[in-house]
Amino acid sequence: MNNTRLDMKRLATMDAVQAARLLHRVREETLAGRTPPIAPRAEIDASWRRMARLGLDPDQGTSSVLLRRDELEQRRRSTLLAEVMQTLSSGLAGIADASLQIMVVTDEHGRILWREGHPSVMRQANGICLEEGAAWTEHTTGTNAVGTALATHRAVQVHSAEHYVQSLHNWTCAAAPVHDPRDQRLLGVLDVSGPASTFHPSMLALVGSVARLAEAELRERHRSTVERLRAVAAPILCRVGGRAVAVDSHGWTAAVTGLAPMDRITLPKGLGAGRVWLPSLGRCTVEPLPGGWLLRVEEDTLPAGTESGAASRVVLDLSRPRRWTVAVSGAAGSWQQELSPRHAELLYLLALHPDGRTAADLAEDVFGDRTRTVTVRAEMSRVRRTLAGVLAHRPYRFREEIAVEVLRPQHPDDLLPHSTAPAVRTVSRV
Repeated sequence: MNNTRLDMKRLATMDAVQAARLLHRVREETLAGRTPPIAPRAEIDASWRRMARLGLDPDQGTSSVLLRRDELEQRRRSTLLAEVMQTLSSGLAGIADASLQIMVVTDEHGRILWREGHPSVMRQANGICLEEGAAWTEHTTGTNAVGTALATHRAVQVHSAEHYVQSLHNWTCAAAPVHDPRDQRLLGVLDVSGPASTFHPSMLALVGSVARLAEAELRERHRSTVERLRAVAAPILCRVGGRAVAVDSHGWTAAVTGLAPMDRITLPKGLGAGRVWLPSLGRCTVEPLPGGWLLRVEEDTLPAGTESGAASRVVLDLSRPRRWTVAVSGAAGSWQQELSPRHAELLYLLALHPDGRTAADLAEDVFGDRTRTVTVRAEMSRVRRTLAGVLAHRPYRFREEIAVEVLRPQHPDDLLPHSTAPAVRTVSRV
């Protein structure tokens, strides 16, 4: 065979024994540093390289210390995934049972919170510690659908010897991340796993579809809570003088007076009643509302980017594999917020190009397609609303007076591992 990359559809058409032998040889040759007969899939190759850098032993077991029952129950109660378990279960558990597989739901740390499916497969899963309370990140069990989906924020299928740890070679799995639609925070992973003989390439699409259904349900639930907050806040804002906005606990706007309409205001963690500086509004007085907050903009202050509240320093922290932040500081105070995967990419690209990038440039950087400017402009509009006074446009760039520092991971390949942006991947290979 020539050294093209493996393809799941092609693998599915092969004899099962032949396919398994091929995967084992690809893994053996790749891990030994030799050229395999056919290259592993890109996402698998990237994960194997991460495992090698971690020094993970491919011959190790997959056991982990299980969560105590009380801690497991506490995590179940505290996760938003509990609200959509019926959707996840009705969408996949029956199919998993009928196809001799099991459905697994983890939290954002890779801990298994729930599992359902075929009883005999669940007993087999106990043998590899694929059970409630176990840890299934890449750090603990190597390349696997749950851990690799957590690392990359993308749906992934891992079959047979694509698993880094040898004891998982008799298994196949497909997983998709589930995000909180309010802030794009990773909530956890939905996975279907079973014996390697149950492999089918369409399982990945099915798991991904059910994950999107769960996100849609969470989005509708959030819309309903904002509507309830709007009903409470509207009469209050009618009596408020000056500029004010009512937001839910995640900063989504329910009602506004004296300000331009906005979808969301990024709030600091641990927000409470009192005074706070917000980059998009300036100094505000915060008052509690049922289900949210009333933000009264103080009239004697201006938002960041004006003379009295200009930001002077930005620290873009991309050093961690799954959590990225931007910190803004200046005369008016300091601010830090978590970034979505896309916004982390865009800010990083702007940091690489202090002279700025046009919408077409960013479309080429992110998608490899200069025509996708509408998508870029929409995302940059959201970023600029959050970082008012920090970013300029025409072209998009950090303002000249702001010092920008980027904190990178120790190894270039760990920079934004979720990203498929050509410009990001080019930098990570340098």
